[in-house]
Amino acid sequence: MHAWYPAALRGISRFGTALVCAALALVATTTRAATLDAALLPKIEAATFEVVQAKPANDPLSYEKPLPLDLLPYQERTDKYHSIGTAFAIGNGRYVTAGHVLLAGLDSLWGPPALRDGAGHVYPIAKVEKFALRRDFVVFTLATPPASGATLALDPRPQPNTTVYAVGNALGTGIVIRDGLYTSDTPEPQDGAWKWLRFSAAASPGNSGGPLLDQQGKVVGVVLMKSANENLNYALPIGELLNAPADTARMSARGSYQLDLFTAVSNGNLDAHFALPLDLAAFYREFGARFSAYSEKQFQSLLAHESANLFPNGAGSRRLLYQQTILNSFPSLIVRGSDGEWGLSNTGSQYFALDHNGYVRIGEAGRNGLVHLRRPDDIPAAKFYADAQTRMDLLARTGLFQRMVAGQKIKITSLGKPIRSATHRDRWQRPWQIDAWALPYANRMVLAYTLPVPDGSVMLMRFLPPTEWHDSRLDLDEMSSFVYATYAGTLAQWREFLADPALLPAVMHDIHLDYTYGQRFGYRSPRLTFSYPSSLQTVAPDNLLWLGFRFFLDGGKPTWDAGIVNVWKNTANDDQYEVNVQRHMAPPAGLDTNIDSLWRKIAAREYPYNAVANPQNGQMGIDGVAGAPGVATPTVLYTAFYGATGAPPQAEMKTKLDVLTKDLQVREH
Repeated sequence: MHAWYPAALRGISRFGTALVCAALALVATTTRAATLDAALLPKIEAATFEVVQAKPANDPLSYEKPLPLDLLPYQERTDKYHSIGTAFAIGNGRYVTAGHVLLAGLDSLWGPPALRDGAGHVYPIAKVEKFALRRDFVVFTLATPPASGATLALDPRPQPNTTVYAVGNALGTGIVIRDGLYTSDTPEPQDGAWKWLRFSAAASPGNSGGPLLDQQGKVVGVVLMKSANENLNYALPIGELLNAPADTARMSARGSYQLDLFTAVSNGNLDAHFALPLDLAAFYREFGARFSAYSEKQFQSLLAHESANLFPNGAGSRRLLYQQTILNSFPSLIVRGSDGEWGLSNTGSQYFALDHNGYVRIGEAGRNGLVHLRRPDDIPAAKFYADAQTRMDLLARTGLFQRMVAGQKIKITSLGKPIRSATHRDRWQRPWQIDAWALPYANRMVLAYTLPVPDGSVMLMRFLPPTEWHDSRLDLDEMSSFVYATYAGTLAQWREFLADPALLPAVMHDIHLDYTYGQRFGYRSPRLTFSYPSSLQTVAPDNLLWLGFRFFLDGGKPTWDAGIVNVWKNTANDDQYEVNVQRHMAPPAGLDTNIDSLWRKIAAREYPYNAVANPQNGQMGIDGVAGAPGVATPTVLYTAFYGATGAPPQAEMKTKLDVLTKDLQVREH
């Protein structure tokens, strides 16, 4: 995720409305009644405007009950616009607001920013004439200017310790004027390129882009932000705006990029510009293209800097590459800890039951959601895998999506059809379906990366504002390669899954599952072949097959392949009949005591890998070891395990193990 903002704004909150930025507390400053000459007020009011965006005309969402919109305050209920900031007229048909207020319209699900006067007339923006990202201002024209033609005079040389007035659309309820003192100047923190005006006049969400006036009603600054550490507000001196290059958009900012995989950050400077004037749509295109290019540069710089220690590279990856295969129905992210070791995120999950044996598990990993969705039996596999809305509607049944209206949480039962769809194959050639849904009421999107698995799907999800679409795609494209997911399902589910080649990761094209109910189960890959008859363990549609894919080194090259084949007689927790064939690798010397000990026992056929039955957690189990024939010092061995409920005798268990290993052939060493 790309975290950027001008260095001058670090540690400072910008005054957008709660609909654009996080809501800010009102400034705790005692204010006096405004002492502006009453004759100036009509002109100030005529030259100051709300910045608004049109509310979406249509709502694609479905709800558990009608929204209680009648309980909203009258203005909020009847207003067709969201109020997001303030703007003012400076003459020659030009208007000013904060840069971040204008950027609220970039890729927005709401209408483009426009100005609204006190009488409710709305004026579309025509052309952008000046813009500075770091100084956070924009100068623009209107398609049809107001008839009044009122403008505010400018004073680029204000005097400290004088009364000033913050004029703005406080809290989105219309233009108000509040007074205080222009207390001091403070250098912007990056390199002191200019000084902010600090003032004590109260300002609230919605004041962004409004004028800061002196006692003569002249503009001395553009109200932008509030200090996080003191009850003072900040304005850009109007002289900075006047002296900025004409007909130019300056994109200068210091930013950082970080992935939810490790704590390392890539820092860099954005320095770009393009010619103005441009109409608003063209401005957004030019800005978006340059910012996306900057994001990609920072992203690539971060990956390049971390490449030597980016999983599966580096010493910190070795434990995960050599430890036993982990079976888990809930996905994990592979993340790097503060000790430099890569491991699986210990993400807890919430369980939600669905009808017809379906369920949803939801957890968190950084700023992302992880989901395992088990397909209900009454939904055909073809429909489930092909229809993103069907999957998301199932997820909505958990109550994950809610809309707050008049203090009530209303459950969203459907997000409708996705507004964007694409596909992506990660580094390991696993196919991900990418879908995005709009939440127009909040100007947010739901982005889901969905990996088909035999019993349903695994999802990597994120809620984001539309402006973060490009960065989030960069993030999740990369992070999808770090998802650790087990492929599991009943044999009936596997049969439906394997029927559609588009659902399969590339490695599955070299793995062949061959089973006939009531007769035999067979597994064949370039690494391993084995089969067993139904007399060993009944082969039936409700057998639960876990194919534990994992990451490991093969000839020094990282790969993702099956590390365990585990077949349970059925899905009942109290039925302990199981067949398990698992891959093990000789670890490098001194890697880890536990991993070294496990390999030594397997290689030496020591207990419990000595074909002697032993009780294990209420189950009787027996292990044997197999390797490629004729290899004196193998680097790869397989264990074959048979487990049963109760306490069968050794002779019976050994017979079962012999049946399992009779046709087992290891093809690698």
